[in-house]
Amino acid sequence: MQTLYSIESMNNETKPGEPIKILQKNLEHSRQLFTYLVYFITEVARYAELDAAQKAHKHLPTHGDLNINTKISGNELVWNVLADDSFKKAVGEYKIASLIDTELIKRIYQALAESEEYKTYISIQARDKKSEKKMLEFIFSTLMLPNEDFINHIEENFIHWDDDADMMVTLMDNFFQKPSAFNFGEMLTKEKWDFAKDLLNCVLDKKEYCLEIIKPKLKNWDADRIAALDMILMQMGVCELLYFETIPPKVSINEYIDLAKEYSTPQSGHFVNGILDNIHKELISENKIHKKNFRNSTL
Repeated sequence: MQTLYSIESMNNETKPGEPIKILQKNLEHSRQLFTYLVYFITEVARYAELDAAQKAHKHLPTHGDLNINTKISGNELVWNVLADDSFKKAVGEYKIASLIDTELIKRIYQALAESEEYKTYISIQARDKKSEKKMLEFIFSTLMLPNEDFINHIEENFIHWDDDADMMVTLMDNFFQKPSAFNFGEMLTKEKWDFAKDLLNCVLDKKEYCLEIIKPKLKNWDADRIAALDMILMQMGVCELLYFETIPPKVSINEYIDLAKEYSTPQSGHFVNGILDNIHKELISENKIHKKNFRNSTL
């Protein structure tokens, strides 16, 4: 969707192979952002050691200063991530450490140390995977995402944050569930990457045909005044209806309704739903849904 919108903004004037390069670049931006979010969490956890060292070296340290609980800095998930070769490579490749705001790390750690969740966590000496993951999830969902300073920091360093935010939340949730299965070197499996390329190429190749199907359904709507993103989503939806055999039509329609609600105008979800549902019914009545690969289809 982002790639097609970028191409639309370029008046569809792209060189051969350029759309795939744009898609790859967008995915690289997402991979960099995801790596940074994970790295930021590990830095908050590891700050406990720095906090303990600084307080212990005060001129007149108190008993509390000399007994800072640093359990979080030894979080097993944190150290598994830090030891992961694909993570280390991504951190170096994107120069992630240079983007860190140490003062922000400190403030978020202080908020963590004051929270009841953290006090409960450090009160239990034993470690278990569930509590280790839960603590890192708490840092991300409660201390980072709602934090205006953190969001401002992210927006300053990652211009695609607004577009990627929801995807990042999903990726982080998946990561916390199965951290050992995550490869920071590839955001997508080969199967998903092939699907993304095919869908992009399909929409570009079948654009005129898709518009021939869509425009008659717009009735009193002026096609030139409809949100560009809505038109892109409908073209993607029509392509999935016609050419992607592994995706049930209702799944495609629901997916593009959700995307329209999330990324376009307040009315877009209802609008895209009505148009795609109408098109789906017509394609069925005309026996045009054969789900052939767009490269082999006569449509």
